[in-house]
Amino acid sequence: MSAIALLRSTLLLVMALLLGCQPPDAPPLDQQLYIWQRQWTGAHEQALAQSRADFSTLRVLALQRFPQAGWRRAQINPGLLKDDGRPLIVVVRLDGQLAGLDPGDVQAQIQQMIVDWQAQGLTLAGVEIDHDAATARLPAYRELLVGLRQALPAALKLSITALPAWLASPELPALLAAVDSSVLQVHAVSRPERGLFDPVQARQWAERWSRISNRPFYLALPAYGIALLPGDGGAPQVESEVPIERRGVRRELMADPQQLATLASQLRADPPAHLAGLIWFRLPLKGDRRAWSLATLQAVARGEKLQTQLTLNLSSHEGLYDIAVSNTGNLDGPLPARVGLAASGCDGFDGLNGYTVQRTAAGQLMFTRLKDARLPAGSQRSLGWARCTHIDQGASHVSP
Repeated sequence: MSAIALLRSTLLLVMALLLGCQPPDAPPLDQQLYIWQRQWTGAHEQALAQSRADFSTLRVLALQRFPQAGWRRAQINPGLLKDDGRPLIVVVRLDGQLAGLDPGDVQAQIQQMIVDWQAQGLTLAGVEIDHDAATARLPAYRELLVGLRQALPAALKLSITALPAWLASPELPALLAAVDSSVLQVHAVSRPERGLFDPVQARQWAERWSRISNRPFYLALPAYGIALLPGDGGAPQVESEVPIERRGVRRELMADPQQLATLASQLRADPPAHLAGLIWFRLPLKGDRRAWSLATLQAVARGEKLQTQLTLNLSSHEGLYDIAVSNTGNLDGPLPARVGLAASGCDGFDGLNGYTVQRTAAGQLMFTRLKDARLPAGSQRSLGWARCTHIDQGASHVSP
């Protein structure tokens, strides 16, 4: 064999060895959804149908244990879940303020719930326990989970919602060994005044979790908002999807889709060890004013470029114009602060949905937003009406 041929053969062998030593490509991150409504409505049917292509699994709030009210089941629609066909994981919420947990009672309630769901034709893939246990109570919580794992059918996976505060506990490895997987919640885990979510901190928590857990784990990410109301001399009250009958100025906090899109992209490109996927909280329903629109959630999950696109829409009948603005982009955005119409021959006008209108010195009709509000992606909002001889839509303008 010539020297050149020998060199070529050696190089090919080295390249083959190097390629053989490279780790296989990591599987794409799974993406799932929480359904957290305690009372299902007709809006669930459309939301489930439209979300099916982007989210593999549904984690459904099914059962809760309250400190005073005891056990309560969510009023689900089993027919919709059966027709949907995606894997189902039932979530059992054990309030963190409970003085203690009776393992036998917990097991009995969960086992009966499983029987009842299966009797309705639902096939379950797993059970998730959501319990904000104090760090000092992790040993007792682990014992409950060990007993529950033994009581559940082997085919049902057992997972837990987990808190970053547990990272400092030496009990955490034993706790995680008692379950098949964990869901690290990285939103709404700090004092509300500090905000709903910090992407840098979330990534740091995920990296630390990956060094402790040798089993699959997921990140629970926010796709919603909350409002803070002044408390009675203490911590503020948190209002989410259920309104609180109380007066006071509400400070709105909404998870930023751009921040979450960046974090999701980073995690897809360089996932921490054992990270199996992302679980989005929560399935948005039509009219849910404290959740992202499904269009925005899907765009973030797909890694699409996010953009709000406001369009002015006019419709007229015998000189009566309806004025509306639509968001044709994939990113929820604020309603425009002002909309100016180049109008002539107007003898009446009024604003709607939080807008006021007046004629400017230049003869325009200026619609002005009185308070902040969001315009979900793919939706339209009426701003008002005007009775005019003519409105020149091309000369009108929308100010974000």
